[in-house]
Amino acid sequence: MKNYNTQMEAAKKHVITPEMETVAKKENIDPNQLLEVVASGAVAIPANINHTSLSAEGIGAGLKTKINVNLGISGDCNNYDIEMQKVDMALKFGAEAIMDLSNYGKTNIFRKELIAKSPAMIGTVPIYDAVGYLEKDLSEITAEDFMRVVRAHAEEGVDFMTIHAGINKRAVEAFRREGRKMNIVSRGGSLLFAWMNMTGNENPFFEYYDDFLEILHEFDVTISLGDALRPGCIDDSSDAGQISELIELGNLTKRAWDKHVQVMVEGPGHMAINEIAANMIMQKRICHNAPFYVLGPLVTDIAPGYDHITSAIGGAIAAASGADFLCYVTPAEHLRLPDLNDVKEGIVASKIAAHAADIAKGIPHARDIDNQMAEARHELDWQKMFAIAIDGDKAREYYAGAPPTDPHTCSMCGKMCAVRTTNMILDGKKVEFCSGEIKENDK
Repeated sequence: MKNYNTQMEAAKKHVITPEMETVAKKENIDPNQLLEVVASGAVAIPANINHTSLSAEGIGAGLKTKINVNLGISGDCNNYDIEMQKVDMALKFGAEAIMDLSNYGKTNIFRKELIAKSPAMIGTVPIYDAVGYLEKDLSEITAEDFMRVVRAHAEEGVDFMTIHAGINKRAVEAFRREGRKMNIVSRGGSLLFAWMNMTGNENPFFEYYDDFLEILHEFDVTISLGDALRPGCIDDSSDAGQISELIELGNLTKRAWDKHVQVMVEGPGHMAINEIAANMIMQKRICHNAPFYVLGPLVTDIAPGYDHITSAIGGAIAAASGADFLCYVTPAEHLRLPDLNDVKEGIVASKIAAHAADIAKGIPHARDIDNQMAEARHELDWQKMFAIAIDGDKAREYYAGAPPTDPHTCSMCGKMCAVRTTNMILDGKKVEFCSGEIKENDK
């Protein structure tokens, strides 16, 4: 008979769950080895007991870097059909998690459909949904109201929730004292900051943290401790507000583990390249090696329209330095709700960053697919290359866009292809570039 509620609770009791078996197989590790890191909190397996379509994934130390895709409707863009197409895109490209950030109207119909069909983990930010769900102005919402929304999401099957419990009065004091260029750029953080100032109360997610943990424990929802004071430009990174909140998150991590609730900790944000590695080390130290989930970080502020690239650069460095989970960023970041093509570009950029980091971290078998690509290129086997590529369709379209005369080359080098030339010499063949037709034309 089942004697646990959460994956962490099972691991502490030395019970290997079906979800642990799934993750161990995907990661090519022994389930007993996985059990130990889940029990310690270094790995989380977000797996709501009501998410029956889930194919479990592990996030944390020693495992492959995972990526998350954000989607959802807003008041200005509220077409659920298009958002579901984005879901299909995310699943096609192998995103391990999808966050529904819908913040307009009654969102539960879409969320329930999403949970029913998605093998990927599903995350939400309950405070986004509170105003529409409760049909109340922000200042009129009570702690009990926020709790109702969290419970509703948990009952529907959400695997992890971003809860901004670290932006308490102490962290706000540090933020106000220091000052910032961009102030608060976290949507959830800004809403709580406004609520606290309008009501005069402590952050309800901090004040009633244990009550929220009881709900999460009941349904095995992983808490993703939101970084409400994450830097919104590189000049704000590593400041007193960010670090003050991080210290609070470290304490909240231990409190959640004491209740057998799995934890992820969210991180920056915008950050110069030279600060990234140190921030990853600091987060892991302060938050007791809990899995680290980063948005970016974006390494420069001057590339609107290309922030999937600024994010991929930062994400690769962050993950190679210890981050475990990357939130994708699209070219539409800072500009508008992303369309389908933006979503695709963001996913591919994030997948590249995650995979590059896994190679750097020495994740077992991470290099295997790169070696397969090298073999296909050595053989000039284009169809095999397209099959291996992250985005084989785009690679095929590019190749066919300017077809070569010799199908065993591409139109950049033609018969002067270095691979072709070397292969021919090593096979004992003679390399000739001047065909009879060319000689004839030269006369």
